[in-house]
Amino acid sequence: MKVKIHHEGTNILIILMLILIVINLSAWMFIRPIAIPVVFSSISGVLYLFVVNFFRSPRRTFNGDRENVVVSSVDGTVVALEEVFEPEVLRRKVRMLSVFMSVLNVHANWFPLDGEVLMVRHHKGRFLSAYLPKASTDNERSTVLIRATNGQEVLVRQIAGAVARRIVTYAEAGDRANIEDHLGFIKFGSRVDIYLPLDTEIYVKIGDKTTGGVTVVGRLRKERE
Repeated sequence: MKVKIHHEGTNILIILMLILIVINLSAWMFIRPIAIPVVFSSISGVLYLFVVNFFRSPRRTFNGDRENVVVSSVDGTVVALEEVFEPEVLRRKVRMLSVFMSVLNVHANWFPLDGEVLMVRHHKGRFLSAYLPKASTDNERSTVLIRATNGQEVLVRQIAGAVARRIVTYAEAGDRANIEDHLGFIKFGSRVDIYLPLDTEIYVKIGDKTTGGVTVVGRLRKERE
């Protein structure tokens, strides 16, 4: 099966390949016994395949009922699901759902619902482990505010971690949000928080595994008449 590589990883993979070629050619030409270059080449192959795996970019199609549906923005594990006060944008109590990505997960980020992008804002911050609760408010992060088709506002926050210090956000104010499209990309292990209205029906619990753009995590209330 052909592996599709996310464009965020193209330059990294090319540079890494060139570095590994130089290292391994030098090892085979100048280092003896021969077992040492063999070890170098084996380690290089595993490392390169690991990075290729990280930057894989599957194209996903959502086949379920899309009315008021909220899907996971990322592949990973639900690590938080609680009522919080969001002080930076919404400034009200909401339900926060957080999914943590390990370095083995796909790191593309999908829009969690259909609607319109109202605002995109980048926040400078620290690089604590993304698994920690304080990462939501203290870490480097990017915030995307979306107005759902039923008029409610949902906030998505990409959060950098101790290793992931490169957040890419494709969404721009005025864009149409579609759950089959990429919102952005986070390089090397991190998390994404989704802030939902309190009356959202939630379908997941802490510890559940999610697939970005596919796993239904909740459903917004129907539009009031």
